[in-house]
Amino acid sequence: MAVMTHDEVRAEPSVTARSGLWWALISAASFGGSGSLGRGLIELGWSPAAAVLFRVLIAALALTVPTLLALRGRWQLLRADAGLVIAYGLIAVAGTQFAYFNAVQTMPVAMALLVEYAAPIAVVLFLWLRHGQRPSVLTSAGAVVAIGGLVLVLDLVSGASVDGAGMFWALLAMAGAAVYFVLSAHDTHLPPIALAGGGLWVGAVAMALGCVTGLMPYSTATGDVSFTIGDVPWWVALVALGLVTAALAYVAGIFASRALGSRLASFVALIEVLFSLLFGMVLLGQQPAAVQLLGGLLILGGVVLVKLGEPVPELEPDVPDPT
Repeated sequence: MAVMTHDEVRAEPSVTARSGLWWALISAASFGGSGSLGRGLIELGWSPAAAVLFRVLIAALALTVPTLLALRGRWQLLRADAGLVIAYGLIAVAGTQFAYFNAVQTMPVAMALLVEYAAPIAVVLFLWLRHGQRPSVLTSAGAVVAIGGLVLVLDLVSGASVDGAGMFWALLAMAGAAVYFVLSAHDTHLPPIALAGGGLWVGAVAMALGCVTGLMPYSTATGDVSFTIGDVPWWVALVALGLVTAALAYVAGIFASRALGSRLASFVALIEVLFSLLFGMVLLGQQPAAVQLLGGLLILGGVVLVKLGEPVPELEPDVPDPT
């Protein structure tokens, strides 16, 4: 199957272009809490790989029953898009996180995050080169403004040295994030929850193999996780990491991408950085500087420009799924 172009996107009965923005915001807010929750577990003694493994596993378990209910015995849908599910799990879920945690081992976290969040640029280039969707002037301007805002939000220090291996892994993480947006908007009859649930199980298995084989260091710890607002048991932080920042986030992200198209959804997802700053303030006491607040405004301005530069899809009336 080919990837849907934004002009060709058809809203599913449960997802319309109008509601897509809300799904994108829910996804961004959910993903945004992962850094603070994960940081708390890591400071307690968890390795990043262990935190990611259980995050993905909990999310997969949470979506198992909803996935089965969404399929309603239509296993032919899963078989027909088995390649999509596997690619989503290996690349968009496990691969992206594996690459990102390798990157932060040898380079500043902010730099690695900025490289990964350049994914929308990769999406625009992919749709342009692969499907001939030349970005409009407004879309191009929005890309420049949004990335400029990210530079300010992440408060990067100019002239910082960059490790070559770390940059390599960060670029892989960026590619994985771009694949996430493209696959989420892929033309398929597979329900969004089924795609997320199946992909998370594939990702969980891949992460488990990575830990068992020693590709990623594995360690866990028990006790209370310390946040600015108070201490919580380790399992509370872990469950929130899996249910909110993974299960809810991935499902909402797929709904958003199918409604908005991969290009616009990827730019709206940049707002995740703002939510990350907010959670950092509340849970970790990390106060953003004035330049970061200015960067946040630039991100929002960039998203608006991209929205204005997107062609308006002509949606056909909703047609019940014959399957």
